[in-house]
Amino acid sequence: MRIDIKHYLEVNHLTIYQVSKRSGYGYTTLHKSFNKPQSSSTSLNLRDLDALARAQDKSMWEVLKELEEHYLE
Repeated sequence: MRIDIKHYLEVNHLTIYQVSKRSGYGYTTLHKSFNKPQSSSTSLNLRDLDALARAQDKSMWEVLKELEEHYLE
């Protein structure tokens, strides 16, 4: 399974730059992570999930639930 993180960002009106600034994680780190090819063994990591949650003032479980329900391919 693969998470369509690009679509998630688009739907939530977020850019990687905004996620970086709001979460405190480095832009280059997030950019590489969000743009890398995903496989069943390398999906979204906890840092990325935390960054998305912090950028939206949500809990990590809320973001994970949204991703699981709407953005799995």
